[in-house]
Amino acid sequence: MYDLNGKVALVTGAAYGIGFAIAEAYIRAGAKVAFNCRSQEHMDKALEDYKAKGLEAHGYICDVTKEDQVAKMVSDIEKELGTIDILVNNAGVIKRIPMTEMTLEEFNEVINIDLSSAFITSKAVLPGMVEKRAGKIINICSMMSELGRETVSAYAAAKGGLKMLTKNICAEYGQYNIQCNGLGPGYIATPQTAPLREKQADGSPHPFDSFILAKTPQNRWGTPEDLMGPALFLASNASDFVNGQILYVDGGILAYIGKQP
Repeated sequence: MYDLNGKVALVTGAAYGIGFAIAEAYIRAGAKVAFNCRSQEHMDKALEDYKAKGLEAHGYICDVTKEDQVAKMVSDIEKELGTIDILVNNAGVIKRIPMTEMTLEEFNEVINIDLSSAFITSKAVLPGMVEKRAGKIINICSMMSELGRETVSAYAAAKGGLKMLTKNICAEYGQYNIQCNGLGPGYIATPQTAPLREKQADGSPHPFDSFILAKTPQNRWGTPEDLMGPALFLASNASDFVNGQILYVDGGILAYIGKQP
């Protein structure tokens, strides 16, 4: 039920962190996995990291906010690996800036990378999935698809939009046996969140680190490995009648009001 042998998966932004863990899960389940980087420098480092873990991944230089580059990448993958069966829209960025201090250029950059790229890449792979009458699209959403927080207006707007894009792809393409679901990580220990976990000068925890632990019933940050099983579920035959849903992997944050002061 969870076997991905014979499947081709594209995981965007899988050079490290959550995307890397998801790609690893798919490779170990038998899939041929492709991923993108925007520069050769990042690509070389990522391929070294895959090789160091005994994993074979196929890298493509591509900026997923550029429609022509995505079309070429998808065409190259189809020629070299086969029609894409699984797409994970994982590429993302966050800018922690108060809304009144954020420029429109900064806002649009987050929207383009976190939301528009998912539209562009999904649009590119959907014709092949429609032709095969099968496909899985997994959008990496966030708790910010449901909640707001200071300094992340652009990120929350993008992830809220990604949640609704997920539901609309389901509504429009479910008839072709295509399942589109979202994976909503909680606070995950990655390079992107490292500044929020740094010790203070006096050795005490970062205030945000303490805040997250107090809000998480499991009393820890998640790890990229915590997302491997849920991502495999959504990519496999086990989820063939699951569509338009967001699976939150957050240690219980969204179910919890927090500890009493």
